[in-house]
Amino acid sequence: MNEPEACGLEVLWDEKLISYDFGSGHPLNPVRVELTMELARQYGVLDHPNVRLAEFAPAGDDLLELVHEPGYIAAVKHSGATGLAEPGRGLGSPDNPVFAGMHDASALVAGASVAAARAVWTGGSEHAANIAGGLHHALPGAASGFCVYNDPAIAIAWLLEQGAERVAYVDIDVHHGDGVQAVFYDDPRVLTISLHETPRTLFPGTGFPDETGADGTAVNVALPPGTGDAPWLRAFHAVVPHLLRAFRPQVLLTQHGCDSHALDPLAHLILTVDGQRAAYAALHRLAHETAGGRWIVTGGGGYELVQVVPRAWTHLLAEAAGRPIAPETPTPDDWREFVRQRTAEIAPRRMTDGGRTEGPSWAGGYDPASPLDQAILATRRAVFPEHGLDPMTDA
Repeated sequence: MNEPEACGLEVLWDEKLISYDFGSGHPLNPVRVELTMELARQYGVLDHPNVRLAEFAPAGDDLLELVHEPGYIAAVKHSGATGLAEPGRGLGSPDNPVFAGMHDASALVAGASVAAARAVWTGGSEHAANIAGGLHHALPGAASGFCVYNDPAIAIAWLLEQGAERVAYVDIDVHHGDGVQAVFYDDPRVLTISLHETPRTLFPGTGFPDETGADGTAVNVALPPGTGDAPWLRAFHAVVPHLLRAFRPQVLLTQHGCDSHALDPLAHLILTVDGQRAAYAALHRLAHETAGGRWIVTGGGGYELVQVVPRAWTHLLAEAAGRPIAPETPTPDDWREFVRQRTAEIAPRRMTDGGRTEGPSWAGGYDPASPLDQAILATRRAVFPEHGLDPMTDA
């Protein structure tokens, strides 16, 4: 049988991915993924010749054990089968309630991210996406923060098993990517960069600039509450491009939690969909500049289920497909009706919030009175010298 031709974007999708469901009233409602995929379909994002929807298998224990302890996997299986939580594993808490079939649903999410990594590593696709993934808080032996299995970490561990020597992970979720950082904290083959609200005001309470890992390969930009589009992008461009260029990853994996949005009920940054869209475009460019175009994208957090997540992640899929959607584009009438029937809510009418993403760059000078600039400089001072970079200049 002939191998399939390489495509620009491989989207790993199965309707069963929405079975990752902690139940009614839980913030991580899978309807957000359902609405995203429907919006992407109605815009034709998934119908482009360079986009392929691909099947995949759930992650088996061999893959899960690249990151997770066998005893923890057994506990997840037992809890999902019996409804009983084993003490000390983070299961059965308000954040991570037990649900029927929990292991199967979680293993499916992990399998999709590994399949995305396989597509990119083997050359089957330049980019690959698991929009249901990005469960970055899960720890080797415990669930945490709505995350049972840590699919980004498993995908990265799989890449290392295949011989990858340098993998970069950039996490733009409003919460610190603590689980991924913890797994690779002492592994200089993996560069983890997380831009998040300061742990002084937000779960999980980690992600300070002095958490630097092996050879400065753990990077944390802890942003003050109230950070909006232009300041967030200032921080991003002051840190991320310089480190990716110095590290020269063979693969770039990015986590795109959109809970940095002003409407998100669980956090305190004030980005718009426009600022998030600008971040996606910047990461796309950096994937081509620094990683030979090998780019794996996942979803992540995001708890404004109708107004934010579907638009943000449809922008992400369109960007990864090389067919970005103009911000002023109206949302399809049929999609708004689908949203009304599915959620009884009124859907947004355009793909923009009217956000302003232009602002002064870091190269224009450091403002010592700015809490944002203080945060940026703390990160640069903590890790830039380890990469041969000057924390005070962009030279």
